[in-house]
Amino acid sequence: MSDELKENIKDQSTWIRGLYILMYAVIYSVTEIVISLVVIIQFLFVLMTRQVNEKLLALGANLSTYVYQILSYVTYNSDQRPFPFSDFPDNASAITTAVKKKRVVKKKAGNKLD
Repeated sequence: MSDELKENIKDQSTWIRGLYILMYAVIYSVTEIVISLVVIIQFLFVLMTRQVNEKLLALGANLSTYVYQILSYVTYNSDQRPFPFSDFPDNASAITTAVKKKRVVKKKAGNKLD
């Protein structure tokens, strides 16, 4: 084994990142389940009321951003550790815009059916 390889293997920061990667893999798995629940509940809500639930919409957007942050970190595309080591994503302004667009699309789609 070369000296450089031995030093790389002994590098403590790489092993610490490996532990973070394992932790985020578990968090990612839990987040997948939560996103699935949000999808199912949102679908049922739309089925019953014909409207999206804005709180679920916001939660879904925030969780999507969080998953992106996790995947960026574990694939070495980012060195910024996601929540709980930084703030949880908050996409409130993006949600408001998305809800307004959905209402416009729904109205347009309703006009075509009439």
